Amino acid sequence: MKSNNRKRMNGKTKAVIALSIMLVLTIVIGVLGFTGMPLDSRGLYKLKTWLPTTDAAAWPTSLPLGLDLRGGVFVEYSAARPENSEANFDSLVSGTIGVIQQRLTDKGYAESTVQRIGGDGIRVEIPDVTDPSAVLDLIGSPAQMDFRGPDGVTFMTGDMVETANVAYQDGEYVVAFQLNDEGGRIFAEKTAEFLGRNITIYLDDAVLVDATVQSVITGGSGVINGMGGEERARTVAAQIQSGALPLVLTQQKVDTVSATLGDDALSTSVLAAFIGILLVMLVMVLRYRLNGIVASWALCVYIIVLFFLIAVIPGIQLTLPGLAGIVLGIGMAVDANVIIFERFNEEVRAGKPLKASVRAGFKNAMSAILDANVTTMIAAIVLLIYGTGSIQGFAKTLLLGVVTSMFTAVVVTRFLMKNIVNLGRMDAKLFTSGLQARKEEQ
Repeated sequence: MKSNNRKRMNGKTKAVIALSIMLVLTIVIGVLGFTGMPLDSRGLYKLKTWLPTTDAAAWPTSLPLGLDLRGGVFVEYSAARPENSEANFDSLVSGTIGVIQQRLTDKGYAESTVQRIGGDGIRVEIPDVTDPSAVLDLIGSPAQMDFRGPDGVTFMTGDMVETANVAYQDGEYVVAFQLNDEGGRIFAEKTAEFLGRNITIYLDDAVLVDATVQSVITGGSGVINGMGGEERARTVAAQIQSGALPLVLTQQKVDTVSATLGDDALSTSVLAAFIGILLVMLVMVLRYRLNGIVASWALCVYIIVLFFLIAVIPGIQLTLPGLAGIVLGIGMAVDANVIIFERFNEEVRAGKPLKASVRAGFKNAMSAILDANVTTMIAAIVLLIYGTGSIQGFAKTLLLGVVTSMFTAVVVTRFLMKNIVNLGRMDAKLFTSGLQARKEEQ
């Protein structure tokens, strides 16, 4: 008897400690997230800034806001297909997008986004810009590429490059290029002159490649090694190709979004989402009692984790459609908890102990949770692949929200329920309604 009591006390103590730690972490991280998470521009924690800030602008800086919430300029272009270059058009578009993005980043517009729309469209979004003319010339000009010797003198321009592709040679990824006749002649002369020294390729006056001439290159074709990996090689090849054969961009649409409009939309959307979350929590508590409190706690963890991931994962911006994806993800998180609690209630009403009911409830609910979430994830992936602009923003946050909701439902909710049950003998009526009526029917 003493051994059983000791085990029961140890289990209760462990449960109290685990729940206390979880509560403290939830409150601390939640306060940090609400008042200003100490993140830098890359989403990394600033080691010297641990305390929350009272600056009202700190919270948006840790979350990358889209154009519709932050305000700025967006421009849409159509790219003309070069004659006799159908096979290279996709790579030309990718290279052009990379060049535009790099230009904007170099000029201080690091949070701008450049994406392809349709078959030949390019959309550029630049937050915190009120004058479109300040950036249109920067975006629309063709890429300027030149080859310079170790003396810094340009001896060849990018229009002499016919093709640039990724190749795999001698166990590494390289950039293989082909020059026209004039370029091949000049390059043969210069590689002979600069043998053992460096030739630098500049794109818009920024160093793209700085390579050592290892042999005289004749015939107009050669390779650039030392790329460090396939991704780097593909990027350099696309930029060289784009610099060599710049696409002609025709401006189709340009407009500005007021920052005031974005602030109003953000505050209204956040208020609506906050009211909706409180109502959901209230309904869950009234319907599922103690389990409703567990669901509300898990929902708070879900929101904290989701917004933290949005802040640290590159390529995700918070937009109005993205907020809709987040709210839908909250619904998916609550739906998973409802399935778990209903299966748990069925086990309790059947007369099983609470611990056994928790195990059986999660086991029986898992297939339904996986089916519902996997189908939603497939829909989000399809939208992400084939959608553009705001549709992709919705798809990204929805996909991230569904993955996060599965984590909180399967891991966090189970952790909380398991430790609450381990606190000691508890009345089953605290977890489910209709228990007395079921007993009378039997």
